[in-house]
Amino acid sequence: MAIRSSELRTVSWKDGTVVLIDQTKLPNRLSFFRCSEVREVALAITNMVVRGAPAIGVAAAMGLALVATRSKASDKKTLLKELDAAAILLRATRPTAVNLQWGLERIIERASSASDDVAVLKGTVIDEAVRMGEEDVEANRRIGRFGAELVDDGDVIMTHCNAGALATVGYGTALGVMRAAKEQGKDIQAFVLETRPALQGSRLTAYELLRDGFHVTVLADTTAGHVMSRKMVGKVIVGADRILSTGHVFNKIGTYQLAVLAQKHDIPLICAAPSSTFDLKSKLTDVEIEQRSPDEVVKVRGRRIAPKEVQVLNPAFDVTPPDLIYAISTELGLIKPVSEERIRRILSQTLS
Repeated sequence: MAIRSSELRTVSWKDGTVVLIDQTKLPNRLSFFRCSEVREVALAITNMVVRGAPAIGVAAAMGLALVATRSKASDKKTLLKELDAAAILLRATRPTAVNLQWGLERIIERASSASDDVAVLKGTVIDEAVRMGEEDVEANRRIGRFGAELVDDGDVIMTHCNAGALATVGYGTALGVMRAAKEQGKDIQAFVLETRPALQGSRLTAYELLRDGFHVTVLADTTAGHVMSRKMVGKVIVGADRILSTGHVFNKIGTYQLAVLAQKHDIPLICAAPSSTFDLKSKLTDVEIEQRSPDEVVKVRGRRIAPKEVQVLNPAFDVTPPDLIYAISTELGLIKPVSEERIRRILSQTLS
């Protein structure tokens, strides 16, 4: 019997290696990419073998665990220098997703405060990285339960990119809301936007939801406004790669225009994200928007589909302002309506 997508583990630590589901091979083949060195983890993040803000945060943390495992350092100071150097390498892979920085900082801080005994310190780093993966799955289940409160029986839910089990360690954020609603007995259907240029929607989200028994319809990105105008969409649910204290959401390119369309047609747009996705320090102008390779836009399966002379702009993310967002579902509760005061109040809580 096939493993349900909600039970998949996108990132895991096995026998001193980091094991990743290779998302470049989906949906045609479920295969795994095993990393024995931190540079392999960095390459996997850059090439989107593993992608999704929560997933790359944990993958980066486990990359540092690889450094600790392979280190020949005989003292704490040397090992910490090695971890810092690896963190610089990993941080440069995907600059927009704040979970990546969060994962690295958490490991570095834990290592800095750990025992001076190198063997103990190595074990501490590994244990912390594994713990982060376990926490991610539980946080996503809580996000799902809170978000499902906003889903009505019979809803057709439109989603963009992939914010599912494959974008996290397991269960998912936006798709976690849909899974939780289904587990509550609600009859829902999915409208999945293909998500050009890397097609995370048609390749990954459709794959996940079909395996979990959802009724799935894949749409071209340009179809969103049409089906909304025909009253065929009940909710829009997306994930996030970074959320500022102001409520501005950085997410897959195309989210902003989707939010504008949703507001025009009185359709609630819900964002689902863990507390680790929030960045309470940065301003809008501080955040670097990752620019991807032009080949993603002008080539399909290696074949060029545009004239060689054209210029290409290929940002990976855009920014949706808080006035276009109906609610944000976190593991700490719902932020509704979205405001800086409510964001800070929710994030000041701790899990009971």
